[in-house]
Amino acid sequence: MPKSLKKNKIHLKKILKYYWIHIKKYKKFAIGVQVFFILASISSTLATPIFYKQIIDLISNTTNRASISHELMYLLGLIFLNSIFFNIFYRLGDYTYTYFVSNVAKELSFFTFNSLQKHSFSFFSDNFSGALVTKSKRFIYSFYNLTEQFVFSISFRLIRISIYIITLAVFAPILAIIYVIWLFIYCTIVYSFTKKQAPLDLAEASADSKVTSRLADNITNILNIKIFASQKLESERFLKVLNTEEKKRRTSLYFKNFQNVLQGLLFMILEISIMYIALNKWIDGEITAGSIAIVQLYIIGSFDVVWGIGRSIISIQKSLTDAQEMIDIFETESDIKDTKNPEKCKINKGEIKFENVTFKYKQNKNVFDNFNFKIQSNQKIGLVGHSGAGKSTIINLLLRFVDVNSGCIKIDNQDIRKISQDDLRKNISYVPQESILFHRSIYENIAYGKPNAKKDEVIEAAKKAHAHEFIVKLPNGYNTLVGERGTKLSGGERQRVAIARAMLKNAPILVLDEATSALDSISEKYIQEAFETLMKNRTTIVIAHRLSTIQRMDRIIVLDDGRIVEEGTHEKLIGKNSGIYSEFWKSQSSEFLRD
Repeated sequence: MPKSLKKNKIHLKKILKYYWIHIKKYKKFAIGVQVFFILASISSTLATPIFYKQIIDLISNTTNRASISHELMYLLGLIFLNSIFFNIFYRLGDYTYTYFVSNVAKELSFFTFNSLQKHSFSFFSDNFSGALVTKSKRFIYSFYNLTEQFVFSISFRLIRISIYIITLAVFAPILAIIYVIWLFIYCTIVYSFTKKQAPLDLAEASADSKVTSRLADNITNILNIKIFASQKLESERFLKVLNTEEKKRRTSLYFKNFQNVLQGLLFMILEISIMYIALNKWIDGEITAGSIAIVQLYIIGSFDVVWGIGRSIISIQKSLTDAQEMIDIFETESDIKDTKNPEKCKINKGEIKFENVTFKYKQNKNVFDNFNFKIQSNQKIGLVGHSGAGKSTIINLLLRFVDVNSGCIKIDNQDIRKISQDDLRKNISYVPQESILFHRSIYENIAYGKPNAKKDEVIEAAKKAHAHEFIVKLPNGYNTLVGERGTKLSGGERQRVAIARAMLKNAPILVLDEATSALDSISEKYIQEAFETLMKNRTTIVIAHRLSTIQRMDRIIVLDDGRIVEEGTHEKLIGKNSGIYSEFWKSQSSEFLRD
């Protein structure tokens, strides 16, 4: 077996632990399902065949048909009553099962949703959204399938097998012994096959996830594919992952086919052996014709029962494989965690301090070494520097998308790691460079900044962000759906909606990460006016490559290689002539003149 497959493991206890957490909330219904189906199984598998045996024995042992008519009708009546009981028990089991699985599936879906949300932003940066959605759906479907296989296949069939063995032991003990020995051999072989099947299924599931990830990545980047005319190239790349998936699936299915061949041989051996002994016992007068009929009925039933159990085990194995991918995510600890007992948030003024902060991204050199930085309450700060200087890292650290390696960040003298992430972020309005909106209405997207906001507040925020003008011109106004990731709006329109959302949030700290980069000059002028109002009485951090947006900042910080190399007002910094900021300004000023 390939080494790559040996690494794949199914942790049954962990999978069952996560399912059991939610199953136990409805365990009374789970027990009820089993009780109803056990009663239904006894009715159909034990009572009905015995009644038919008695009918066959009566018919085969009499020449006077009229003399047994009353007894035959009595047995037929018992069969009818037994059928009624079977249907009552089975239907009760069905309804109980439906209530049970639908509620547990809802609990599992909610748990999965919340578990994913607890992971840090970097986790989602490292994982394809399409793959995460697929794994989540598989986890829920696996519960459905495992429950169905256990209730309708394994449980039902084990009851039937138990009844077969007990009944055979009563009518022909030797047949029961042979049947038990055969079952032991069969189960041993199936178990050994199942162990070998597991890594094949895991490899297939992994390949399937890669296909889903590739598909999601292509759909998300369809604009790039169109721009670069790379449909053919992407098709070739997609075919490669499809070929890998097909090979993994074919290997898994071939192995299952081999199992089916061996199981077929075992069934043939059982049928010939059991019937040979049964017929000889009938010849010797040890069993009746009705017993022969029951033996035959049970042999035929055994094919369905045992074959069904084998297929169920394979199906269960596949479901466990699918569930394992999500369990691995559940078991992965978030790299950004709240303390067990977070302090009460004391943020109100918005004074920010970076104290001896050292930080580096995974596998990279330090971005900051003993970095110190302070922003007074209500102060407006502009961050400037070449790409990679550390501007965005400051924002990521402040919002706790990543955590410092050493040192600390304080807001109003409170270490931000000692309060919950939610409390921290509720006090920071953040407008990123690329604003991605929910596939919901414009109104919902703006109101996201303040879920309990009144309609007038939402509209007022839109007006301040100069979004109201274009919104009212849309066919459905504020009820217009923006499309996935806001694709139905232009870049500038998306940005204005995001700015309105931040305005509505009304937090003491405001962070603008190139928030006007997608706007035209006229719109930028209006937004700058809105920002003047928004920045009042708020601590503000603005990252900008277009220096015209930060000229009025109280202080401009110039970063280079994780260090503050210049700071001061716009006038002070351009007066240096030889500084980095001055060079930036000269470069951009010359571009303005050329334009």
